Amino acid sequence: MRIKKRLFIGLLALSLLFITAVLAGSWYLLVNHTGILNRILLVLGIFALAVLFLIIALGIGGLVWILWQERSLPFFQRLGLIAVNALFPVALALGKRLGVKADTIKASFIEMNNQLVRLQGLLIEPGKILLLAPHCLQWSGCPHKITIDVYNCRRCGRCPIDSLHALAERYGVRLAVATGGTLARHFVKQYRPRAVVAIACERDLTSGIQDTQPLPVLGIVNLRPHGPCLNTQVNLSQVEQAIQFFLYGKTVSQPQVRSEGCGVGSGV
Repeated sequence: MRIKKRLFIGLLALSLLFITAVLAGSWYLLVNHTGILNRILLVLGIFALAVLFLIIALGIGGLVWILWQERSLPFFQRLGLIAVNALFPVALALGKRLGVKADTIKASFIEMNNQLVRLQGLLIEPGKILLLAPHCLQWSGCPHKITIDVYNCRRCGRCPIDSLHALAERYGVRLAVATGGTLARHFVKQYRPRAVVAIACERDLTSGIQDTQPLPVLGIVNLRPHGPCLNTQVNLSQVEQAIQFFLYGKTVSQPQVRSEGCGVGSGV
């Protein structure tokens, strides 16, 4: 099921309203129960918060305008990233209170991020694109360690790693497999890409996108037919389309890598 990005935008707006109510209540209580000196300090504090509030409000409004008009506005996008980073924990907490799962909210954030990246109209040379995959895509029974050297893969076809190698070779992009966020960030620092196609669960994709800002990242949520972190799969069509987007600014052909169902055979 495709998660709509407006869910995350709506939670951001709700978070802003919640913070507004808290600030208004605090202002009322403090103004009516403090001395003159404390009131002066309070005014200075409220002024600083008001400036931050204005930046966040403009950021959210800018994101809505960008997504609605489908055009890139770098200044408002930068403000939007500030708003997202500031309100993300609040949005998650409010979503939980409303009965929305954290993974659903994070998937909505990933959808929003992907559209913002596509609207930038980037054209990246192949060697500057990093295809970053999680180690849970590797068949759990494989004896070969590929997180340090991805070319240790024997290309047996029992897991999606073989097909990701084929994509990397076809388009000339770099491929790396990481065990988690720390190693993923290491690969980003090591290869210094100008763009990343990242495959992971909602949690790791969300943290990875935020940690690497403003580096453009197209996130693809993995598939977990056997549960999290075990013989996961990936929609290879989405991976290829993301690579093509960075290379050509659009999808130029139908996927060419073998795909069975939503990925390749699980080998289990």
